[in-house]
Amino acid sequence: MQVPLFVWILTVTGILGLLAFDFLFHVRKAHSPKLRESATWSAIYVGLALAFGIGVLVFGGTSMGTEYFAGYVTEKALSVDNLFVFLIIMSSFRVPRKDQQKVLLFGIVFSLVARTGFIFLGAALINSFAWVFYIFGLILLITAGNLLRPDSHDEDSEGLVVRLAKRFLPASEHYDGDKLFTVENGKRVLTPMLLVMVAIGGTDVLFALDSIPAIFGLTQNVFVVFTATAFSLMGLRQLFFLIDELLDRLIYLSYGLATILGFIGVKLILHALHENTLPFINDGEHVNVMEISTGLSLSVILGVLVITVMASVLSPKGKAKNMVSGAKRHAKEYVDLNYETDMAEREAIFNKMVREEQELRKLPEKYKQLIRDQTEFMNLIKQAHAEHDAALHREGRT
Repeated sequence: MQVPLFVWILTVTGILGLLAFDFLFHVRKAHSPKLRESATWSAIYVGLALAFGIGVLVFGGTSMGTEYFAGYVTEKALSVDNLFVFLIIMSSFRVPRKDQQKVLLFGIVFSLVARTGFIFLGAALINSFAWVFYIFGLILLITAGNLLRPDSHDEDSEGLVVRLAKRFLPASEHYDGDKLFTVENGKRVLTPMLLVMVAIGGTDVLFALDSIPAIFGLTQNVFVVFTATAFSLMGLRQLFFLIDELLDRLIYLSYGLATILGFIGVKLILHALHENTLPFINDGEHVNVMEISTGLSLSVILGVLVITVMASVLSPKGKAKNMVSGAKRHAKEYVDLNYETDMAEREAIFNKMVREEQELRKLPEKYKQLIRDQTEFMNLIKQAHAEHDAALHREGRT
């Protein structure tokens, strides 16, 4: 279906308006978002995406509407997986809690720009060369295999982009609010804020190499691809603060995404065979193979995600891993005065650590083995308690 130009203009204007609103009313003033704020705006953005999808369904027809929802669900699931990497990057750079919103919004905007470029490039290649579907399918199958690696979300590992940023862009040791440059010893230098934005932006480009082939495996309608991708990114900032305490609980998400990407990869290769023009495959003739419908694709995607999330949430190992990583992360956040200086927020972080510490004591011994370096872990917990006791003592003297 050919989408009129005025619909494109209205859609792009609306998306840019939402991004501007997000910056002006939520991100410009640095603060640590509360759970209620994150939950409310996450629900609003999901509601807007669903409402837009209903509009596509009504005005574009059942096929176009189904393609939109299949693309949106797939891209949203991939964006949640991306949050793991964002969490690792921001922990690596020790980004202050109140400034994380600006980093995430930058990542969303950069990702939207990068993916838009990849979308139009992909569409041009598909229109000119049907064999591109073979490449897209192969990319997704390789990505699915990589997601099955046990260290695909290792919180102690740094990605290539992060290592390159730290090596080739030396910066000051400390943040200066949300400034990208600061002055130290009379010299103008980079701040870690610029480094983390470079790392997030570079990682977003790598994410696009996976996500764009995935959605092109569900639809070749450029308007649907663009809008499903854009709406999956909208609200990602709020979603991060809503579920960052639960990310480690989703221990089977990578397996679910590997299944989905593998499924779409097979779908793309089947489509490539059906549209085949390569002379060394069936003498350049189309291959008579079954093609997977968008409706079936949507059912498989939703089914795999529901099973994956439920298995993760109900898993004792998932709960244990969440407690271990949560206690470690909150202890680091508490002892790092650069991370959060507001005493009420620091008290909330400490209380979370204490609750997780108490839950850890109740776990069976086999789950305590999830703590990689128990001596380092216990020293970190003890340091957090010591600093908290010292803070209470200082307050008692004033």
